[in-house]
Amino acid sequence: MSVALNPALLAPGALGSPQTGTATDKPATSAGSSSGPSFAEVLQDASKTSGSEPLRFSKHALERVQRRGIALDPTTLGRLQEGVGRAAGKGSRDSLVLVDGTAFVVSVPNRTVITAVGSEHMREQVFTNIDSAVLA
Repeated sequence: MSVALNPALLAPGALGSPQTGTATDKPATSAGSSSGPSFAEVLQDASKTSGSEPLRFSKHALERVQRRGIALDPTTLGRLQEGVGRAAGKGSRDSLVLVDGTAFVVSVPNRTVITAVGSEHMREQVFTNIDSAVLA
């Protein structure tokens, strides 16, 4: 399984121009964030270690992940991809995938995360338009 690198995760010009970009260029990290790898770096690393269709995050999901401070490390992304794969194997279309208290609503055929909700924001959430739930 692999994860597609979403350009929305990168600061403008982070990849450089086609003429000046090199294999050692790294995506820009967000201002003031000095601890740990950026979200874009985690996604890029996960795509190197996975081997199937890429898992993408919608713009809405990316905003939720960033605003709610949801940590997405390679292990979490791998478990999310595994959960999406299990949902696909059962013929699911829209699935709620729970990974360590974080809920991800995923369009399974498109392999796209639609939204993400951390455990502290789930108290009064209602998840609609899903046909399955996966504990990953």
